[in-house]
Amino acid sequence: MSLIDWIVLGTTLFAIVLYGIWKSGSNKNIDQFLMGNRSLPWYHVGLSVMATQASAITFLSAPGQAYSDGMRFVQFYFGLPLAMIVLCITFVPIFHRLKVYTAYEFLEQRFDLKTRALTSFLFLVQRGLSTGVTIYAPSIVLSTILNVNTVYTTLFIGGLVIFYTVYGGSKAVSYTQLLQMSIIFSGMFLAGVLVVSLLPSGIGFTHALKMAGKLGRMNVIDWKFDPNNRYNIWSGLIGGFFLQLSYFGTDQSQVGRYLTGSSVGQSRLGLIMNGLIKIPMQFMILLIGVLVFAFYQFNRPPMFFNRYEVNKVKQSGYATQYNQLDQQYSRAFEQKKVKANDLIKAIDSKNSQQIDHAQDALKLADKQSHAIRQDAIALMKKNNAGADGNDTNYVFLTFVTQYLPRGLIGLLIAIIFLASMGSTASALNSLASTSVVDIYKRIINPGASEQNYLNASRLATVFWGVVCVGMALYASHIGNLLEAVNQLGSYIYGTILGVFIVAFYVKKVSGTAVFIAAIITELSVCICGYFDVIAYLWLNAIGCILLIILAYILQQLIPQKSPAID
Repeated sequence: MSLIDWIVLGTTLFAIVLYGIWKSGSNKNIDQFLMGNRSLPWYHVGLSVMATQASAITFLSAPGQAYSDGMRFVQFYFGLPLAMIVLCITFVPIFHRLKVYTAYEFLEQRFDLKTRALTSFLFLVQRGLSTGVTIYAPSIVLSTILNVNTVYTTLFIGGLVIFYTVYGGSKAVSYTQLLQMSIIFSGMFLAGVLVVSLLPSGIGFTHALKMAGKLGRMNVIDWKFDPNNRYNIWSGLIGGFFLQLSYFGTDQSQVGRYLTGSSVGQSRLGLIMNGLIKIPMQFMILLIGVLVFAFYQFNRPPMFFNRYEVNKVKQSGYATQYNQLDQQYSRAFEQKKVKANDLIKAIDSKNSQQIDHAQDALKLADKQSHAIRQDAIALMKKNNAGADGNDTNYVFLTFVTQYLPRGLIGLLIAIIFLASMGSTASALNSLASTSVVDIYKRIINPGASEQNYLNASRLATVFWGVVCVGMALYASHIGNLLEAVNQLGSYIYGTILGVFIVAFYVKKVSGTAVFIAAIITELSVCICGYFDVIAYLWLNAIGCILLIILAYILQQLIPQKSPAID
């Protein structure tokens, strides 16, 4: 990066942190620290909810996901608007009326302490693991730029977020997210415009999309019902609905965002805003990945996008073999480039026979390039068994650093950092609130002073920050980060959602029945996930429905206490 990019990056990051701390003011109790005094307007709530979900993974991995797999991931979000409607009708008014700090307080009032503690524990496990993945994403950026190991960059990113979250609390998180999302929307729009402008002369936006479609990247909707297919309209509408309902309705990182709303109406408007904007936003981010794919049909991409892994193999005894493969890859690309131009000419001719012939020729050339690339990955793993063979997280980053103008590179990299900081700060805030309110205040030290709970909240934030950084150091082994974070959630969200659905709608079921059903359900879901019995999105629906059925059956089997006789 140039000096201008470093100045833009540094100025943007530190200005955001200082702005959040300044706007948050002092925190005198846990209501201010965890809930921001429940005083924020709807647009704050909406952008904060979006920023919590739209982590660096969204802006780093989503274009790479589209580059390698096409647009079909957008179907993952099709259940979101339906989930927002259910939340606005049921969850939001109940949580506001009860004045709870966390979603799990309600479960003790409805069931008992052990059910509250179990769901809190499940949330802490899931969110702690997922936040580690979120922290790891921007560390990839720094490690690529500085050409250092991600361990050092992960420690830096984690430390920066822990600092301002501990100091400023929920208000600092919300105010920084408001500014972050404004910069993010502007930067990603500019990136999309520039990708199109960098295409060869005579090849425009329509050409790029048509060619990407011929190579299977414009697969926006898949109507075929297949339980083993991760992304189709059915898994998105059904599995995605259950996942989004659980995420926004029972995950404290999101519940904590809309509980900061000044009223039920403001919280509802914030969630509706999120439901209306999220799918178009995700579509546009994936579309950028498709445009980058089209761009690389005419401009030679790296044989492997993770420069750190490439440098390691080039410094080993396999360097000569790797360089030979790289030369083969260059020759294969030149042949593929010719076929790509042939396809564009065929598309302009509108001759279906020519188009089909050119499409088949380009696919064959692409297959040859892919085979050489797989040989290179095999060589990297031969040199280092622990080498990460999945480089989709580096695709967009490589494009940004190599082709975008000075200044904008710094801004787009700042966007990746800002997204990570926003979602990580929300997660740390929610982990601290659940640890203190549901465990420390309720079980370990009830009746302590407000200052004691405020100090405990800050200590809990530091503790979870350290845990999440530890998880981030492992995250390089789990493949595409966007899929990984949603897969982790799918193992747990269905169970937690089932507990809340029973709490809201099945009034005759007791805490003991739900508690036992939750343990059985969670074990069953983990077994299904471990053995890959079904596509992971369906685990959310399976977990929720299985818990409801088991809880109802167990309630009939558990002996009922006889009323006391005077």
